[in-house]
Amino acid sequence: MVKPATKWLRGLLRAGKAQQRTATKLAKVLFGPVPAKPKAQPRRKTAAKTVVKPRARPAGDALPSLAPFATPLSPPRARKRTAPPPGKWLAAHYAPLPELGQLPGRRLPYFLYLPDKAPSAAMRSRGRPLLVMLHGCEQSATQFAEGTRMNRLAERKGYAVLYPQQSLRSHARRCWKWYDKLTQDGGGDVRLIVGAIEQVAARYAIDRARIYICGISAGAGMAHIVALNHPHLFAALGLHSGPVFGAGHNLIGALQVMQHGAAARADAAIDEVLARQPAFPRLPAILLQGQADKVVRPINQTQLVRQCVRVNRLPADTVVTAQRLPGGAAGGRNPAHAYALHDYQVGKQVLLRVAQVEHLEHAWSGGDASLPFNDKAKPDASKMLLDFFASHRRA
Repeated sequence: MVKPATKWLRGLLRAGKAQQRTATKLAKVLFGPVPAKPKAQPRRKTAAKTVVKPRARPAGDALPSLAPFATPLSPPRARKRTAPPPGKWLAAHYAPLPELGQLPGRRLPYFLYLPDKAPSAAMRSRGRPLLVMLHGCEQSATQFAEGTRMNRLAERKGYAVLYPQQSLRSHARRCWKWYDKLTQDGGGDVRLIVGAIEQVAARYAIDRARIYICGISAGAGMAHIVALNHPHLFAALGLHSGPVFGAGHNLIGALQVMQHGAAARADAAIDEVLARQPAFPRLPAILLQGQADKVVRPINQTQLVRQCVRVNRLPADTVVTAQRLPGGAAGGRNPAHAYALHDYQVGKQVLLRVAQVEHLEHAWSGGDASLPFNDKAKPDASKMLLDFFASHRRA
């Protein structure tokens, strides 16, 4: 018979080993496998020379190539090539001028879509609206554009779309460093992204009152940081499957945020932003989240709602309306997930829209499922974003 104390100790050891295995696996996911320490080589015999054949590594030991903030739902199916939208697809980069006595810093590559459709009379006088799209981990800017189909929608709406791209030199899996404290305070990649926006706005006819930013996963975390540090630059913000702002600060901390949120930091992080910027303007936001997401869990959206309410100083009498939209047949021609929609309205303006999509995992809703990190079932996240942005303009 096992004594209670012994049984408890064995359970504790098993739990500790499980946590260690989980942390080790996720660490490999973020930064790749850690090289093992080389084993001490046996001394060679002088009398006889022995040749040791290396053992073949079992197939089961192969490390999976996973993304820290985006996991494919299933292997992508064969792609059906479709004609690209008729607008211009331009490649460029932003390189900040080096400070006196310093070497040139890192540059940020980006892609820009300019619609072929003739601008309306209002756009000719004010310029086109600009949408900034930040990809997730293990995505390129072009893959993000294709998967979301945003350029096709932008062509019809007359938007220019900017896709900054994280470099492999900065992160081996193209992850934006949303968990880095310096970045959260407005440094690092924030300055490069804002510099690219300013460069595009100066080179092309862009309506400075209608610049929007959004992203998915790590890109959503980065979009939130950029908007909080430069709120006067953006008319609205969109976050798809993004982590809560203001926590992490290291590898293990980032993984904790993704899985459990950051309840202890959610309010304080926003209070620090407001303390640095007393004249912080209203920042309308739309939040989309899959309820079956196991990479960035839904608790993050719950805490992002708190942060958006706090940063916008929404009054106690804010009108909140809720509706549930039914889904479609899973095997039908136009599959759709059911989802709940909550609108936080002040006067005639919806300042916060929250979409909770049932059965959606860590993927762009209504995207091109032939590419990883996209789910073909509606709702169409790209359309929802542009519909929300269309009602907001920076004064």
